Amino acid sequence: MTDKKTGMRKGLTRYGDEGFSLYLRKAFIKGMGYTDDALDRPIVGITNTYSAYNACHGTVPQLIEAIKRGVMLAGGLPVEFPTITIHESFAFPTSMYMRNLMAIDTEEMVRAQPMDSVVLIGGCDKTVPALLMGAASAGIPAILEVTGPMLPGSHKGERLGACTDCRRFWGKYRAGEIDEEEIAQITDQLVPSAGTCGVMGTASTMAILGEALGMMLPGGACIPAVLADRFRHAEQTGAQAVQMAKDGSPTPDQIMTADSFRNALTVLQAIGGSTNAIVHLAAMAGRLGLDIDLDEFDQIGRQTQVLVDLKPSGENYMDDMHKAGGTGPLLRELGDSLIRSAMTVNGKTLGENIDALPAAFDQSIIRTRNNPIAKSGGMAVLKGNLAPDRCVIKHVAASPELLNHTGRAVVFKNMEDLVNRIDDPDLDVDKDCVLVMQNAGPKGAPGMPESGYLPIPKKLAAAGVKDMVRISDARMSGTAFGTIILHVAPESAIGGPLALVEDGDLIKLDVENRRLDLLVSDEELAARRARWTPPPPHPGSERGYSKLYQDTVTQAPLGCDFDFLRARK
Repeated sequence: MTDKKTGMRKGLTRYGDEGFSLYLRKAFIKGMGYTDDALDRPIVGITNTYSAYNACHGTVPQLIEAIKRGVMLAGGLPVEFPTITIHESFAFPTSMYMRNLMAIDTEEMVRAQPMDSVVLIGGCDKTVPALLMGAASAGIPAILEVTGPMLPGSHKGERLGACTDCRRFWGKYRAGEIDEEEIAQITDQLVPSAGTCGVMGTASTMAILGEALGMMLPGGACIPAVLADRFRHAEQTGAQAVQMAKDGSPTPDQIMTADSFRNALTVLQAIGGSTNAIVHLAAMAGRLGLDIDLDEFDQIGRQTQVLVDLKPSGENYMDDMHKAGGTGPLLRELGDSLIRSAMTVNGKTLGENIDALPAAFDQSIIRTRNNPIAKSGGMAVLKGNLAPDRCVIKHVAASPELLNHTGRAVVFKNMEDLVNRIDDPDLDVDKDCVLVMQNAGPKGAPGMPESGYLPIPKKLAAAGVKDMVRISDARMSGTAFGTIILHVAPESAIGGPLALVEDGDLIKLDVENRRLDLLVSDEELAARRARWTPPPPHPGSERGYSKLYQDTVTQAPLGCDFDFLRARK
């Protein structure tokens, strides 16, 4: 027997006799019907992230078959294995709470089982970063395939899709502009096919960033889930995984470098992408011993224009971006803003992949730099006495008249307080107030839910108010819009300044100067801090995953990963 540590000989179970370990492994795998010829080939693992709860991953079984076909045509042995899966709308208390568990699951299953490379199938928001985090830590050659976006639906002749239109129509329903019957009709059309949200939400953003980072074959980010192109791309991904298995490279650390992350930050600003992405990129970078510099990200935003006309920053859908050529034309338009020497999974540099793109053609979805959607990037990073460790705002999806605003704080102590009082007709609030929610961060919620999109109080919504300044240590969906400040750090649950805000305080937002300040004297804040007590522990947090999470989760600027999973420098 050979000592070569590949294929079935890789990562042998420790019985104290490697020959016996291989003998036993082969005996059991042959129970699956494999021949010796099959077992001598390079092994490509394929993560099976299918779940009957997860419509975003509804096509995973078909994708697996296409990937297997590519692997076998290239001379490899495909072996699928399950990992947990997460859907944004089906995870309590929040999908972000489960992201690190999925990353651990992926890392340990990739490391524990014999495979020479792995294909990562992701889609719904947190699955792509979780898979890439796990793969980065596991360290074997890995390649990403996403499920792809859903197709748009239709209501009364208007195209619509999850989930920007979910929020738009729900806002109309809360304001009394549409009735129960119509909201039910709309619900039937918001998710008309399998696939991820069809706008520039977190899933679409992370798919595009996966391609920009170099972890996905060119052209894969934007293909709708149900198109034949998606399954052809999956077949090509399987074939490439075999080549990576034979070569033993490139590994995630060779692709996801500092240069690649800078490219991803540039693309994130140019697509008007989800604010969630900055947290996920920080977590992914941390697995490789790298840091995301929020000040650098803000500077990139000042130098980068929004070029993609997709909701919520524009008017179109991911299906339109696919028809416009996908991520490639955007990368070409960004030109020298990108580091072209960054390596990708096909063994070519990003620049070589850009140069190999088909010729450009006239279209209006991916704009030129002479005709941008917005003159600066989609996000800004703010700092001030309310957010000493910074916070973010997706100002491209905000109301311009609110980007420099001073208002009276209306404070909600937590999400339950928000639910109980936001629609109270006696709530002391007007359109110029600043809505503040505390204790909704990584530890406080727990899990940093997408509750930062605080609803407009019902009495104001009924009066026609569409937007207000809203501040929290939570996240919001990438599909959402409005003047919303997120990821305030440190979070209020650990005593960050957000915990000291009281009803009636004046808060000043100045996006141009990147400031968020509580207009209260230092002496008063010191007195409030002396009186502050932390919130009580969450029920069940004395044991299990909840305890692990509470004891080790980091703050938003470090990606909300577990501190012990970050690579040591």
